[in-house]
Amino acid sequence: MTDASKNVAFIGIGKMGLPMSVLVAKAGYAITAFDQSAARLDDARAQGISTAASPAEAVNGRAAVVTSLPDDTALRAVLLGPTGLIGAMAPGAVLIETSTVSAEASAEVDAAAQARGVLYLRAPVSGNASIVHTGALTCFVSGPKDAFESAKPLFAAFTRAQTYLGPGEEARYAKLAVNLMIAVSAAMMAESLALARKGGIAWQDILKVLDDSAIASPMVKYKTAPLRTRDFESTFSCKQMAKDLDLILGAGHAVGVPLQLAAQVRETYGSLVAQGDGETDFIATVKHLERLSGLGEPKL
Repeated sequence: MTDASKNVAFIGIGKMGLPMSVLVAKAGYAITAFDQSAARLDDARAQGISTAASPAEAVNGRAAVVTSLPDDTALRAVLLGPTGLIGAMAPGAVLIETSTVSAEASAEVDAAAQARGVLYLRAPVSGNASIVHTGALTCFVSGPKDAFESAKPLFAAFTRAQTYLGPGEEARYAKLAVNLMIAVSAAMMAESLALARKGGIAWQDILKVLDDSAIASPMVKYKTAPLRTRDFESTFSCKQMAKDLDLILGAGHAVGVPLQLAAQVRETYGSLVAQGDGETDFIATVKHLERLSGLGEPKL
């Protein structure tokens, strides 16, 4: 990449955006960040990241803009319209959007980007806030192939692997497909663990059984570890999973795919949120099934 292409803006520097921006800065890029939260801007400056007074100032003259936003509403508010970021970006600049959002909202961003001459890469990241600082995130990418090829060094600064999937919204569907399997896996684990406990198996023993079985996927092992100590501190919350399942179900409806398991698991997460577990880790499905089964806390 040329020196000019080393100037990158980060918009949205929360739990994901800030550590990603720090990794990119360590890779030799000049970062300018913006967030609506003054506290997050303070956090960025404490990490040595330069900040801007406005989104437009952050993206002005930048070769690439990376966004990390919470949902469709924020995506539209930040990027679209007369005061949106796309209008402030230079034609030929690359927009790398890393959030989990709907294909519909993403397509609106694409239309605005094309009208401006901005190269739009959908690049939702896979992984969570507990590992982002290690550079172990992966991402799915779709959009202009040439833009992806030129941005590879930038992607490599904050993700360990990138899968290019096509010119349109393919990356959005990939992220939703993966999150669907994660959500259903969490519900499946909860039922399995409750059944085992009712069958008289000790807590640590059933976790070891799962770890040593044919279904010991990376996802299962990722969650048996905190479950050993009943650690439900959020890496990705029940409320966030409910939001993603709404996106998943919307996508299924849009393209005519019946997502019966997703619909059922969405109601499980709705129950968890209603019971006050919205900010708890998404593996709190385990606690939900224990409540339904009349099980108390297991002996550790």
